[in-house]
Amino acid sequence: MLVEKVIDLNAPLTPEQIARLDALEKMSDDDIVYDEDAPRLTEEQLKKFKRVYPRREEKVS
Repeated sequence: MLVEKVIDLNAPLTPEQIARLDALEKMSDDDIVYDEDAPRLTEEQLKKFKRVYPRREEKVS
């Protein structure tokens, strides 16, 4: 079964989305639980992250 969902990126955020973003903004790094499956990354490791695909400047339809 194929499910398709269209997301309008220009639509205003819902109150629920705004509340979730506000909660995330108030979180501190101490609230993140690190373990062996998801260890804390060093600054050197974080610098190695890069985009797989560059951002497109023009809209694709």
